[in-house]
Amino acid sequence: KITHQLIQSGWKVSLKRVQRLMRELGIRSIIRKKYRPASNHEKVESRENLLKQDFSTTSINQKWSADITYIHTQKEGWTYLASVMDLYSRKIIGYSYGKQMTTPIVVEAFQQAMQNQQLKDGKGLILQTDLGTQYTSYEFENLLLQYHINHSYSRKGTPYDNSGIESFHATLKKEEV
Repeated sequence: KITHQLIQSGWKVSLKRVQRLMRELGIRSIIRKKYRPASNHEKVESRENLLKQDFSTTSINQKWSADITYIHTQKEGWTYLASVMDLYSRKIIGYSYGKQMTTPIVVEAFQQAMQNQQLKDGKGLILQTDLGTQYTSYEFENLLLQYHINHSYSRKGTPYDNSGIESFHATLKKEEV
């Protein structure tokens, strides 16, 4: 990141030079410890994984990925960001931010994605989510049925099944939060 900013400022430096100088000056990047939610050992009902880690698409609005992440702020404490990503363009097409990790936050992000993509019907669209209670809720499932969207679920404990959005959230928190 420092190399990129120096190059943007007009300096001609390489990554290795910046790494060497940082090491000599004792400068290190700040690494924050990740938030680890309490694990739940209850049996989770597995559901169908339609994508099976095949994230390839030929156009927009074929495969979407959605997830929630935790963000700590000084003023509010723990807050939550629900995002929806189109796997073709890798763009965030809908998001919602709030103080509570409840079903309305994922519903709002999904509805924003539908509105931003100007979709009245999602026939043929696959939405990949994890097995979180927000995404398996009656309200969210009915919303997907209403728009004729196929719901694909990640397997329990397998973030790679939803790696596009997981990677985005990790980068967002490392570089911006």
